Amino acid sequence: MAAQVKVAVIYYSATGITYQMAQAACEAAGEAGADVRLRKVRELAPDEAIRSNSGWEAHRLETQDIDEAQPDDLSWADVVIFGSPTRYGLVAAQLKQFIDTTGPLWAQGALANKVYSAFTSTATQHGGQESTLLSLFHVFYHWGGIVVTPGYTDPSQFVAGNPYGASHTSNNGDTAPDHVALSATALTAKRAVQIGGALKQGLSG
Repeated sequence: MAAQVKVAVIYYSATGITYQMAQAACEAAGEAGADVRLRKVRELAPDEAIRSNSGWEAHRLETQDIDEAQPDDLSWADVVIFGSPTRYGLVAAQLKQFIDTTGPLWAQGALANKVYSAFTSTATQHGGQESTLLSLFHVFYHWGGIVVTPGYTDPSQFVAGNPYGASHTSNNGDTAPDHVALSATALTAKRAVQIGGALKQGLSG
């Protein structure tokens, strides 16, 4: 019997849009048979900035019981799925700060030969969605990881239109992820689990 695939979904979300996509990724990975951890990265913004935005403050309270990501989550996982809003076409500083703590694991080769995937959201249409995903892929290349994307492997992707990973346009936070975005996120997660399972079985066989 094949060993269960272990999936870490690690995300940053200010007002909850990316968090909803992270939840969809976790649900889909679980349905695909994986053991799943949901982890948020540490918030770096000052309290006064968070309190100045009611949505930001409300989301911080909503997710206060979710564990913060640790390097151990990467060591544990066979599959890692990152989620981040776009900041000038790049990942949010909060997620980048977590990534920057992974040097010791990278030096040990502990991040190689895992499956990696990603999803993102932007305030405006396009808004750097593809470049944000590609910037994450550059990290995975350095780690020696295997990048798995949704591609156009399902008819729904011809509607979603982003072969690099799931993405969503929130219209400045007013629009929650719709069926198209959540389906793309689920597809991304399921493909990552599928390929991660085949890789794990192959490496242990």
